[in-house]
Amino acid sequence: MTAAPRDAGRADARRNRGKVLAAAARAFDEHDLEVSLSAIARRAGVGAGTVYRHFPSKEILLEAVLVQRVDALVDTARQRAARAEPVAALLGFLLEVVETSHGRQHVCDALTAQTHWPRPGLAAAARRFHQALGALLGAAQQVGGVRADLSTDDVAALTVGCAALRAAHPDGHGATRMVRLALDSLRSPRTPVPVTQGQTFRDAPGLIDTVAWCEWCGERLPARSTGRPARYCGATCRQRAHRRRLGTATTTSPGPQ
Repeated sequence: MTAAPRDAGRADARRNRGKVLAAAARAFDEHDLEVSLSAIARRAGVGAGTVYRHFPSKEILLEAVLVQRVDALVDTARQRAARAEPVAALLGFLLEVVETSHGRQHVCDALTAQTHWPRPGLAAAARRFHQALGALLGAAQQVGGVRADLSTDDVAALTVGCAALRAAHPDGHGATRMVRLALDSLRSPRTPVPVTQGQTFRDAPGLIDTVAWCEWCGERLPARSTGRPARYCGATCRQRAHRRRLGTATTTSPGPQ
């Protein structure tokens, strides 16, 4: 007779934990790490006691937010591996990592200034990310589309550099274009990508600006001779990217602690 109330209590706890995580993620992005747990509780629409019950300190809450973000990227890597050809999956994923990190530099700076990071949970999430990235890289190398002399650490370092480039560039579209050019350096020189029929990067290097990939699924987009460059391959990817920007994309949250 007590199973239903107990299950309901657990469901409420999971919902409250999710609300706190979502509110904390937005607060850290907007106000850096100085925001208080009380302010996060108000933003989440829960009592301060609820926040402290799940996350006894701001450091523990920050770790949970970061682990959730890293694990969301791990899930994305697996989804891309399942639905796109290997090179498009890798490059599309790296572009999404760079775009996802935009606007969160102050959080990264705060973490690197602290000698006690990463905490165990975040370190474990980083290992899962490294493994997922390594799987994408290995698959792309196996089909000959990406340089064979690259390691997962090489690609991770390039992605960090691309994130810094993205943050420093004043124009969003221009920044994305520069990031794509940098990521294109990962391609194998033995397998140039056709730009138009009968032409390749090697044959026509000046046409490199016309190459683009869908920012959501990583599929290559057709070249456009006029107008603004396309960002997505279709309405579905555009809507999914829009939902992610609004913060409404669903993520799986762990149960109550």
